[in-house]
Amino acid sequence: MISTQSISLKVEQNASRIDSYISQKVSDLSRSRIQQLIEQGNVQINGGVCNSKKETVKEGDFIVVEIPPAESLELQAEDIPLDILYEDDQILILNKPAGLVVHPAPGHPNGTLVNAVLAHCPNLPGIGGVQRPGIVHRLDKDTTGAIAIAKTEIAHHSLQGQLKAKTARREYLGVVYGATKEDIGTINLPIGRHPKERKKMAVVPVEKGGREAITHWRIKERLGNYTLMHFQLETGRTHQIRVHSAQINHPIVGDFVYSSGRSVGVNLPGQALHAWKLKLQHPISDEAVEVIAPLPDTLTKLLDVLRKRLSS
Repeated sequence: MISTQSISLKVEQNASRIDSYISQKVSDLSRSRIQQLIEQGNVQINGGVCNSKKETVKEGDFIVVEIPPAESLELQAEDIPLDILYEDDQILILNKPAGLVVHPAPGHPNGTLVNAVLAHCPNLPGIGGVQRPGIVHRLDKDTTGAIAIAKTEIAHHSLQGQLKAKTARREYLGVVYGATKEDIGTINLPIGRHPKERKKMAVVPVEKGGREAITHWRIKERLGNYTLMHFQLETGRTHQIRVHSAQINHPIVGDFVYSSGRSVGVNLPGQALHAWKLKLQHPISDEAVEVIAPLPDTLTKLLDVLRKRLSS
């Protein structure tokens, strides 16, 4: 059983707010987590409970931070095989298969990536005081490829910051219907919830709730009436690549939500879209971490079929 962790700090010089001081000295805790601990009465200063995150500390003050064990998440750990591309004590990067939902939701209470990670990391310290992996970005159920999971509070905070600052690089490969005239381009169209079909996203003006969405694309291989495209996300809206591709009349092959999903001679589990490459900075060392997720067999087979069809 994991017990309460106690951290003692003696202030070496006059500082400002106590939450800021602790965050500088304890790298494993995010500022928001420290503020949460203060609100819960788990931080003491000179023997008394600290009642405010804004309390000023000075040289000679003695701080004690009590970190209770993470609360158990109601979700059950499930022994689901994981294709691990990279792992250390801070982050886990997986090659997600098609058909695997990332996070539990109505209709998918279990059998998700989160359930699998909870089984793989039984001693997960948790995020925000709850024993859970940090989901910082998601992949649609049938989109395959690289997805990063934060295993600690500090990693979660760091990866979220990288995505917000657009320093994390996410590259996708996808097969689309049709052939574009240009070899390279950018789609800059806001995305929001579809005004009539609530399970779909759509290009929606900002004044009507749409959010900025930018997708860079270039042709990787022309395959007759199909094209293998390289996509790079600058933003990360729900279904972004799928919506943008459909908007320029080149929807992703096999996407039954945003196109007719007409047959191409290969039994696809869903859209032919793969999170191919992920590059980010390690939350502790700041070193670059780059992974490439091998293409799933279905996408490899689709490309083989289209290449043979083109050459025949």
